[in-house]
Amino acid sequence: MTRLNTICRTLGTFLTTLAGIMLLAMMLLTCANIVSRELWLPISGTYELMGLFGAVAAAFALGDTQLRRGHVAVDILMQSLRPAVRRALAAINSTLLAAFFLLVAWQLTQKAITLKRTGEVTETLRIIYYPFTVCVALGCAFLALVLVADLAAAHAQLRKKAP
Repeated sequence: MTRLNTICRTLGTFLTTLAGIMLLAMMLLTCANIVSRELWLPISGTYELMGLFGAVAAAFALGDTQLRRGHVAVDILMQSLRPAVRRALAAINSTLLAAFFLLVAWQLTQKAITLKRTGEVTETLRIIYYPFTVCVALGCAFLALVLVADLAAAHAQLRKKAP
């Protein structure tokens, strides 16, 4: 289990760094577009690039946010339950979410294959779509891996507590 956690942390750091680079690119592009609009020379395709970079940044940050428990959680109901019930519900939640995000990653991969086969490109800049779709699929697959690691950790805790 510690090996899986190490893999998740390493991949999380790498993908979050890439997400940060995407955010930096979005910031620089926005600033450059603002300045260029003042000179009556707006940057063509800014809207497209912001959407593509934003999708990749959000997807790459998903897994690391789960590792850090940074997602919003409403746990008023959970706090009133016994610890054993909370652990069981957490395990069920991790299982369902891992399955869901694996399904999303698989479907996005299928979509990327279709986009590559058809040669789909963006409207203004004519950028090919499929690499961005693959990146979002990778982010979802990584989140599923983190959820599987959470499930393995919960299972290990249950085995420790069992007599």
